[in-house]
Amino acid sequence: MGDALNDIAAERKRQIEVEGWTPEHDDEHSGGEMGMAAACYADPSPSKWGAGGVPIAWPWKSNWWKPRDRRRDLVRAGALIVAEIERLDRAEAAKADAA
Repeated sequence: MGDALNDIAAERKRQIEVEGWTPEHDDEHSGGEMGMAAACYADPSPSKWGAGGVPIAWPWKSNWWKPRDRRRDLVRAGALIVAEIERLDRAEAAKADAA
């Protein structure tokens, strides 16, 4: 699989351990925010940027928009997608447990 998947896993781990974005915290974002944030990092198109160079679709406060270089931004996007998939899996498991 190579470095890309390892880098995404390392970024996801960093998000949890350094930023404190735990699964419980992620579960609070059930409106698609993590997927939208991932899309913002994945699409470098300036035509979609708002004031201050922050994407119009960015779901959080502008100070959380921290683009770097193209590869690093794609790794962040991948980690945010993983976080959203994990959130969906937990939500589905909770539904199954409740049934």
